[in-house]
Amino acid sequence: MENILQRYGLSKRFLQEASLYPNLVIGRIFTQYKDLYKAVTSRGEISAEISGKFRYATASLSDYPAVGDFVMLDRSDNENGNAIIHQVLTRKSSFERKAAGTENDTQVVAANIDTAFLCMALNNDFNLRRLERYLSITWDSGATPVVVLTKSDICHNLQERLSEVSAVAIGVDILVTSAMSGEGYKSIQSYIQPFKTVAFIGSSGVGKSTLINRLAGSEILQTNEIRKDGKGRHTTKLRQLLVLQNGGIVIDTPGMRELGVVSVDLSKSFADIDQLAGQCKFSDCSHQSEPGCAVQRAVQHGELTEKRLESYLKLKKEAKYDGLSSKQIETEKINAMFSGMGGLKNARKFIKEQSRKKR
Repeated sequence: MENILQRYGLSKRFLQEASLYPNLVIGRIFTQYKDLYKAVTSRGEISAEISGKFRYATASLSDYPAVGDFVMLDRSDNENGNAIIHQVLTRKSSFERKAAGTENDTQVVAANIDTAFLCMALNNDFNLRRLERYLSITWDSGATPVVVLTKSDICHNLQERLSEVSAVAIGVDILVTSAMSGEGYKSIQSYIQPFKTVAFIGSSGVGKSTLINRLAGSEILQTNEIRKDGKGRHTTKLRQLLVLQNGGIVIDTPGMRELGVVSVDLSKSFADIDQLAGQCKFSDCSHQSEPGCAVQRAVQHGELTEKRLESYLKLKKEAKYDGLSSKQIETEKINAMFSGMGGLKNARKFIKEQSRKKR
């Protein structure tokens, strides 16, 4: 008998890791509402929650289960109450953002995705700087980004918009869709493959739910009319994972008004600037005021827009640990902690002196 989890993307990679927990059963999270999860196991759908030990040992919000995660549970049914989640298996990809309303915590938007459809409407939602953020996060996540431009039926300068998007979405497929005519959604279908997981990510009201309904061939998700000011309404209230008739796996996510970055891959999302940086006079050039800066020269000659460079510098500053090794990141964090006493070296000196006094 076929394991139902195979339809939900279970692979040998996760089975191998699951074998390390012989007393637990594997499942995949398909919805989450606050502290309650819905998972699918080999015996079907169940309700689940995390164990007290898991909660106590978890340091970051990003360590908690997220939609798309494969987890280890203590049971495969709800005959004796909610199943308990004891372990989240190692993610092969993770789309993360800075959690809204927090300074340092990270929120996992979707886990174990193969393709991220970055949806942007060709109306008041159109924003190249935000798209650069989405691309930078997606490349870092381990998933492959695909840009989906929606509502093309109300766009009067489509070719101009396509040209602008192509300039920032370097090496990324760009698809154009229209909810009115249904045109273009078929181009998305070629990316929806059996056992592969895709996620629709973007602002509220860009048409993510409408696209998923078209792919599913039925109204499985609620959709709302767009507001008069062109801004979207929150239709999707929770993240959810769905299996379509063709076997493709889709994650629908709520619209995100804030997209604070935690970690980014600027070498791919800003490949043009990365290539220019190799021609700078100084290897550690900040591309702001140094002599012999190839990036600034490209801006002066009109080969690179000033706004794109500003976006690059802003993202680099926000993700201040970008490009550092894990050891360097740890050193940076410690230096920040002890900045008041002159950094890590002085902190070590202070600790040694305190240890001598105690003797």
